[in-house]
Amino acid sequence: MKDFVAELTWRGMIHDKMPGVEDQLKKMTSAYIGFDPTADSLHIGNLVQIMTLVHFQRCGHKPIILVGGATGMVGDPSGRSEERNLLDEETLNYNLQKVQKQLEKFLNFTGENAAEVVNNYDWFRELDFLSFIRDVGKHITVNYMMAKDSVKNRLESGLSFTEFSYQLVQGYDFYWLWKNKNVKLQLGGSDQWGNIVTGTELIRRKGQGEAYAITTPLITKADGSKFGKSESGNIWLDPEKTSPYKFYQYWINAADEDVENYIRIFSLKTKEEIDDLIGEHRQAPHHRLLQRTLAEEITEVVHSRSELDTAIKASSILFGKSTTEDLASIDETTLLQVFEGVPQTEISKDQFTKTENVTDLLSEVTNGIVFPSKGEARRMIKGGGVSVNKQKVGSPEDPVDYELLQGKYLLAQKGKKNYYLLKVV
Repeated sequence: MKDFVAELTWRGMIHDKMPGVEDQLKKMTSAYIGFDPTADSLHIGNLVQIMTLVHFQRCGHKPIILVGGATGMVGDPSGRSEERNLLDEETLNYNLQKVQKQLEKFLNFTGENAAEVVNNYDWFRELDFLSFIRDVGKHITVNYMMAKDSVKNRLESGLSFTEFSYQLVQGYDFYWLWKNKNVKLQLGGSDQWGNIVTGTELIRRKGQGEAYAITTPLITKADGSKFGKSESGNIWLDPEKTSPYKFYQYWINAADEDVENYIRIFSLKTKEEIDDLIGEHRQAPHHRLLQRTLAEEITEVVHSRSELDTAIKASSILFGKSTTEDLASIDETTLLQVFEGVPQTEISKDQFTKTENVTDLLSEVTNGIVFPSKGEARRMIKGGGVSVNKQKVGSPEDPVDYELLQGKYLLAQKGKKNYYLLKVV
């Protein structure tokens, strides 16, 4: 059986661990991580915990994913400056189903140590308030709860009783899983340490049992910005929220100072393979070997091989050599994302069909957006510096007989880096 703690240690994925956990992990152990289904998709901020479960399972242990149908109705105050919106049962159940499908891409749900999904609403729905405060609340003192950072950090700005009680609710999850599923370990981010040890304390006091905790560090980026965020918000695992192209680009654009950390956490390659890749990358960082390796591996898992191929093709359109066929093969959403921010203009179908030559098209017909004059267009075309839909324009008199991309677009390019998107309406 592979050593789980050793595996996480070399990957830089351990922040805290309770004494005795290594001895517990010498035999097959069940552990859980909780995800509150407050959105209908996980995002890459959740990937650290997902990968923790992946490594746990690969080391021969049984991962349990708790999707918090009940705790999602309460809201965890950890790491938050204000109270989150609470969701209704129907929305939570919908989110839960979507989240489970995403987790199935990472974890094996068959075999001796098959992953299992549980919903804490299944045991909380039968538990009334008086029973909870009698059977659970009496075991944990207010002093103990007030000492937690997640509570202390919110006392000045205000903390509702709902949020204050969250650590008891999460602690009871651990107790219930320990008693009913033989779960001996809870995993989570370092901001969850206080909630997790409340669970181990409840197991000790109420159940006279032993349980353990391991937490992972929160990822920080070298430039101080938040990991998992782009200018447009979260990087989601759902392709409807973040396209495979944008997902791929997030990892491609990772800073060199960050990517050595990322590849240890998010890749399943061995220590030897990763050390070799890092060594090679340091010799020629401009080739972005680590970024490309990680982007390809993780995009294929989260999306698919075909979606990865499309993302690579789309990326090469701007940043490398590509063909007309590559350009024609990408969908409209990806096309518009690739050329987000480039100058765009619209022309009518009538103008498009009646324009005599490419010189007129790229000057007068497009209102000078590509070339301000016919003379400048002719000079650059003759010099071989103009293409349409990735086909070099051979002559200023070439006819306008290009096939429209997605039935409505033309991509003009002058020089190496100047693109223009023409929309035929």
